[in-house]
Amino acid sequence: MRIFFTGGTGFIGRNLIAALIKRGDEVTTISRHPDNAKKILSEKVTIISGDPAQPGSWQQTAAESDAIINLCGAPILDKKWNEKRKQLLLDSRILPTRRIVEALSQTETRPKVFISGSAMSYYGSHGDEELTESDKYGDDFSAKLCRQWEDEANKAMDLEVRLVNLRTSDVLGREGGMLSKMLPPFKFFIGGPFGNGRQYVSWIHIDDYINIVLRALVDENISGPLNMAAPNPVTNKEFAKILARVLKRPSWLPLPGFIIKLLFGEGAVLLLEGEKIIPKKVLDNGYKFKFNELEPALSNLLFRE
Repeated sequence: MRIFFTGGTGFIGRNLIAALIKRGDEVTTISRHPDNAKKILSEKVTIISGDPAQPGSWQQTAAESDAIINLCGAPILDKKWNEKRKQLLLDSRILPTRRIVEALSQTETRPKVFISGSAMSYYGSHGDEELTESDKYGDDFSAKLCRQWEDEANKAMDLEVRLVNLRTSDVLGREGGMLSKMLPPFKFFIGGPFGNGRQYVSWIHIDDYINIVLRALVDENISGPLNMAAPNPVTNKEFAKILARVLKRPSWLPLPGFIIKLLFGEGAVLLLEGEKIIPKKVLDNGYKFKFNELEPALSNLLFRE
């Protein structure tokens, strides 16, 4: 397949692109920093210099592809949230998505499928309530961000393009995501849960994430929102305990909620109030998870060569 990709240099993007190249797909990605992208991605990837938030000749390339994967967006928790940062989080997701749909509207020959990012924070915090794709969206900032992001992508359906919105949980991998941030304190024997640890952590191994996206590219039965999570979420306290056991380290020093709030501002809600999401549509489609349980997932990531 000829695949147009945004967000290709991020943790998820570069792993997914590597899998696409391995299976023989032709991948084109757009980057505001093409020299950096060339260092990160395979030489087989075609890199276009440009800003996906702005109109440009790249839009024609996107519209002429067989599939589009849109994972563009500024990192959610790299900086403390203030109004300027929140606007960047919105614009870096919504504007590229809008430009892609604009491109699709200007041509008669369109991609077969448009796979666009979203997140489990779409639902907002519901304690220990299990959430499937049919549940409604929340009312905090991150939920509204996801809703606006999906609303922009949903316009592709009016153009008769199959759309998949990836409501992504914490993707586990050694070189990025939640796990890479939790490892250092555990390795120095000062690891523990966030806050009281009762909030749920929905997670997915990077291999399962990739396999589901590869399936969604070709399976016409997959459309709409898709909960990208393993079927067995755990509490944050359980996550810390299991990670400690795998690393043969203690889990004894919780990171107090007030410190997390000082570090991340309003974004602390993502760490202190989790979502318990269930991948109902993925399971109904017949997908068999490679990693259903957290402990073997962590062991695989931390000790595989």
